[in-house]
Amino acid sequence: MKVVGLTGGIGSGKSTVLNLFKKLGVSVYSADKSAKYLINTDENIIKLIKDSFGSNIYYHNTLDSKLLSKIVFNDTQKLNILNSIVHPAVEKDFQAFLSNVEGCYVVKEAAIIFEIGSENKYDSIILVKSPIEDRIKRVIKRDKISRSQVLKVIDNQIDESLITEKCDYIINNTDIEYLNKDVMDIHDKFKC
Repeated sequence: MKVVGLTGGIGSGKSTVLNLFKKLGVSVYSADKSAKYLINTDENIIKLIKDSFGSNIYYHNTLDSKLLSKIVFNDTQKLNILNSIVHPAVEKDFQAFLSNVEGCYVVKEAAIIFEIGSENKYDSIILVKSPIEDRIKRVIKRDKISRSQVLKVIDNQIDESLITEKCDYIINNTDIEYLNKDVMDIHDKFKC
């Protein structure tokens, strides 16, 4: 079974593209959703995060993600610590997911494939791109955060121009009709 990576900057439309693959019957995995689940349920991860960021980072047994974002997106070292806790757990969860699915290929959405050097774990990689202002507006609306907070996240992500040539497929998320066509074209290449 092939593993297709799906990446792109915050607000680029990765989740939309992932859902289009899911509608086609493809098994899909969201590293972001898995991470959010694990950081609130896995006792070992909770302990490591509390040890690294203080016990007040959890409020009523739920991670205060806004507080954590403020910390990690203002301190690269803290972001690296968080990644070293969460990413191995997500990878372990993904391997368990793979053992329970069938099909010719799966699509794994992961925002930071290149940042953590995991690009060699994929048979192909899709990059979702979208105009920066569209991305900012989507994230402000979705996460209820300020423009400056969105820009801090973007500043901590890899510049698309550095990874475009390393990706096998580019999807420009500017029009839903083209988006559907691009997903279908890629699906046709991977389906059995």
